[in-house]
Amino acid sequence: EAHLAAKRALMEMVRERCGVALAEDAIVLAFARRMTGYKRLDLLFSDIERLRRIARERPLQIVVAGKAHPRDEHGKELISLLHRDLAALAPEVRGAFLPGYSMDVARVMVAGADVWLNTPLPPMEASGTSGMKAAFNGVPSLSVLDGWWMEGCVEGVTGWAIGRPGDDPARHADALYEALEQRVLPLYYGERHAWIQVMKGAIGQTAAFFNSHRMMRRYAAEAYLRLTP
Repeated sequence: EAHLAAKRALMEMVRERCGVALAEDAIVLAFARRMTGYKRLDLLFSDIERLRRIARERPLQIVVAGKAHPRDEHGKELISLLHRDLAALAPEVRGAFLPGYSMDVARVMVAGADVWLNTPLPPMEASGTSGMKAAFNGVPSLSVLDGWWMEGCVEGVTGWAIGRPGDDPARHADALYEALEQRVLPLYYGERHAWIQVMKGAIGQTAAFFNSHRMMRRYAAEAYLRLTP
């Protein structure tokens, strides 16, 4: 019930800012972070036709937000391409790009999404704290095994991995679609109790261990305050 209330708040924000009506009973994938090349938001849109086919079998909705650095021309181009891809996917896939990305927008997204998507190019992800924030709200991650997710992913318990450690990054798009088709969507639509257990796993096993308190303790003890001989 708490998650549904948060999801309705996200739906209302999307309706007000984008004019897109999301369905409460359909899964929402969310991605919100700095728009730059190595984050690879475009990975999800690598095969538009396959994404359409997946959505025909089981409804799929996408909500995205983020900003590019003013001098990051590639990042700004990614935002432009994202709008194109979302338009191309309609009406099979409902999607929206929330403008004016801010902490307030991020707060609504990490609480209201059903799955938090993360698709960095390994080994470029330093940490990936947005997924940790989502976990505190009972939102599992679907992520490439990089950054904190290398430690945080317990497959089918705290979320799901895209590919395996050491995979060729060129295979990640296919691995992402496979995860959606075979693990994530069937669980969401077919086994509600099991899905809720994953949500609880995100809180109980992820949020309890991966948080800013632990981060600061380790930075202080292992980096900032460590004395060299």
